[in-house]
Amino acid sequence: MASFKEILNSNEEELLQLLYKFNVSTESSEDKAEAIGMKLKLREAQLICAIGFNESTRNLPEIPPILGFDNYDALLNARNEFFTTDIYKLVSLDNILSIYSVVKNDVANKQIIEYLLSNRLKSIEKRIDETVNSLIIDKYKEEMRAIYSDGVVGIDFVENRLELSDSGFRALLNEVTLIVENKIIPVGELFFRDSILPQEKRKLLHKGLIPRPLIETRLEDPNISDVEKKILYDYMKLNRES
Repeated sequence: MASFKEILNSNEEELLQLLYKFNVSTESSEDKAEAIGMKLKLREAQLICAIGFNESTRNLPEIPPILGFDNYDALLNARNEFFTTDIYKLVSLDNILSIYSVVKNDVANKQIIEYLLSNRLKSIEKRIDETVNSLIIDKYKEEMRAIYSDGVVGIDFVENRLELSDSGFRALLNEVTLIVENKIIPVGELFFRDSILPQEKRKLLHKGLIPRPLIETRLEDPNISDVEKKILYDYMKLNRES
């Protein structure tokens, strides 16, 4: 049986060979993907996401009808719905991480992933707000680490996340540190932004990511908050140059 990852990475010939093995012509259109998924020991959502995010699929107009879809766009709509609304139930965290490992090298899918991700993260964060489920939180953190470390998103996505200064999720994820460690935005640029919370700057300091000259320059700004000023002075006292 082909695994989720194998289907996701199959070339055109392999995809066709795989799907033509299964004769589900007697099934109604809405049941075809589910029937094939059962034969592969995959959920319908897994099958649609694996095939939908495989770049080979866009060159194979035969594939959507086999799965019960009128055309490629209809398949993508189903893929997008599963990706943005499912929260580690039908499509596992491992499946999601496999998708990111493929999407980062596929220009066409990378163009749409940031939009899909914005909606997906809203779904996850809404569920966390409602349930405070520690298992979901842990998976959410791992997914976000992969998004940044794999280079799945660009600067526009990152800037949109940084605009959410009142978001508890940014602090929960230690997101500013992730952005710096993965070299998406230079630390000097982030450190001088007033929109970055003092507590977030403290984490950058404790990680040793802020050079002393930057701290000294920041302290010269008369407009920084008292909270940030105290954090910076306390750090300087604890880390005096010998």
